[in-house]
Amino acid sequence: MFDMRKTLTDPARRRPFATLAVLAVGSSLAMTGCAVANSNDAGGAGSGAASDTLRVVLQQEPPTLEPCEANLTSTGVVDRSTITEPLIERDPTSGELQPKLATEWSSDDDTTWTLKLRTGVTFHDGSTFDATDAKTTIDRAVNSKLACNVEGYVFGDEDLKVKVIDPETLQVTAPKADPILPLRLSFLEVVPSETSSTKKVREPIGTGPYKLEKWDAGQKITLAAYDGYWGDKPAYAKAQYEWRSEGSVRAAMITAGEADIATGLSPEDNIGDLGVPYPNNETVALRMHNNKAPFTDIRVRQAVNYAIDKDSIVKNLYGGRDKVASQLVPEGVVGHSDSLEAWPYDPEKAKQLVAEAKADGTDTSAPIDMIVRTAQFPKIEELGQVIQEQLTQAGLKVNLKMLETSQQLTYQVRPFAKTSGDLMLMVQHGNQAGDAAFTVDQYMLSNGAQSAFGTPELDALIKKADAATGEDRQQAFEKVFAYQNEHVVQFAHIAHQTGMIGKSKAVDYTPNSSTGDELRLAEVTPAK
Repeated sequence: MFDMRKTLTDPARRRPFATLAVLAVGSSLAMTGCAVANSNDAGGAGSGAASDTLRVVLQQEPPTLEPCEANLTSTGVVDRSTITEPLIERDPTSGELQPKLATEWSSDDDTTWTLKLRTGVTFHDGSTFDATDAKTTIDRAVNSKLACNVEGYVFGDEDLKVKVIDPETLQVTAPKADPILPLRLSFLEVVPSETSSTKKVREPIGTGPYKLEKWDAGQKITLAAYDGYWGDKPAYAKAQYEWRSEGSVRAAMITAGEADIATGLSPEDNIGDLGVPYPNNETVALRMHNNKAPFTDIRVRQAVNYAIDKDSIVKNLYGGRDKVASQLVPEGVVGHSDSLEAWPYDPEKAKQLVAEAKADGTDTSAPIDMIVRTAQFPKIEELGQVIQEQLTQAGLKVNLKMLETSQQLTYQVRPFAKTSGDLMLMVQHGNQAGDAAFTVDQYMLSNGAQSAFGTPELDALIKKADAATGEDRQQAFEKVFAYQNEHVVQFAHIAHQTGMIGKSKAVDYTPNSSTGDELRLAEVTPAK
C-alpha cells in the first residue's frame, strides 16, 4: 500500500502518467439509429479525423459538470484532471499519491495536515490560484449545506477545519486522526474562491489543461486547450464529447473514423481490434432497502442472493471476462477479502426462504421497484431483465424501471426518492481510491450517503476500520464485509467488471483502472 504520511516534493511541472434466462439472452443489439456526425476521415476505418480535435463518445450526457459532483462517473469522466484539478492526485496504476495543485503535504499526528501549494497557476478566467481558493474548495464541498455528492461519498457528516497560513500554505484539520485524509482530498476538484457556496454551478471554471468552451445541451460538449495552463500543453487544441446510449453505435463511430475514443464498450459491440480492455475497479451489485415488505425480512434479502445465477450472467452476458463478486470491492483495494465466498446459485433455497418469510407473515407479494440506469454499462438492460426473471421465479414481484441518469440519481443518494413498493437499486460502484473506507462509509454506515440501512454493530466495525492503519486496517475491513454478508445482507453482489474502450488508430492512449471515471485527456496523444 502506498505511504500517505510521507512528504512529497515536486519536480518542476511533474505530471502523473498513464500505464498501463433464462440466461440465453437474445442476440446482440443491432446497429440501429447510427446517425452520427459526418466523418472527415480520409485514412480508412478507425483511423480518426481532424488532427486538432480529440473526439470522445460517452454512454450518456453528464447531468452536470459541477466540480463537487465529480465523483459521479458521468461527471468525473469529463471534469477530473481535464477541466478541473485536485490538490493531490492518485496514480491509478501504482496507487501512489502525487502532487497536483499541492506540491507537498505532511502531518505529525494524522489529524492536522499542512499542504504547500503550487505557484504560477491560474484559473481559466485568468485569476490566480492560491490558498484561499483551496480553502473555498474544501469549505464549499465538505463544510457547507450545498449537499455535494462528494461530501457523503468521501467525508460523511464530519466537517474539516481549514486555515490559510499564507497564500502558498494551507492547514487542514480533521475532527479525529485520519491517516487517509490526503487521499480524501484527492477527490476535491479545485474551484475559484468566488464560486457560490449556496448554489451549484453547471459549468465549472478550473485550472486544468482544457477549459469549457461550449455545452450544447443534448448534443455535445466542446473544450479548448487552456493557453495559460501551468503544466505541459495538451496535444490537441480542442476536445469534443458526444454521447450515444447504444454500445454498438459508439463502436461504429470508432470504426468509421467519427470518434477517437469511445467509453463503455464490450467485444459484442463489433469493435474488433480497436477495442482495448483494461482492469476496471467497478463492481455491480443490487442495493436493497428494508423500510417496506418484503425486504424487512432478512430471509427475503438472502433469497435474492441465492436466486441470481451470477456465473451464468458473467459467462453468457459478459463473455466470461468479468468475475463473480462476493463483496463491493475487487482485488487490489485495501480491505478486499480473499476468503469471502460469493453466494451460490440455489433457486430452490431462494424459493424456500421466500416461503418461510411468507408463512411468518411477511408480505412477499408486495411489489419491488428495481431501479436501473439506462446505458450505465454494457448490456445493463438485459442484465436487469435477467435478474427480474430470476427473482420472479423465486416468488417475488419485481417491477423493472429503466431511468435516465438524472432520474436514477434521486434513488441512488440520500434523501432517496419514494416509491410505491419496496426499493432495489442496481449500483455500479468504482473504488478508484483503492481503500475500502470510500466504499463502506457511504454504502454501509447507517447514515451513509448511499446506504439504505445499517446496524449499530456494523457502524462500530466500520469506525474501527476507518481509524486503523497497516495490516490492522486490512483485517478490520475484511470483518466489515463479512459482517455485511452474514448479518445485514443489504447487497446482492453480482460481478467485478472488466472495462473496454474503443480507440481509433489515430491516437495513443493506455486505459487504466480509473479510465471509466476519470478520462484524462492530456494523456491522449496522436499516434506515431
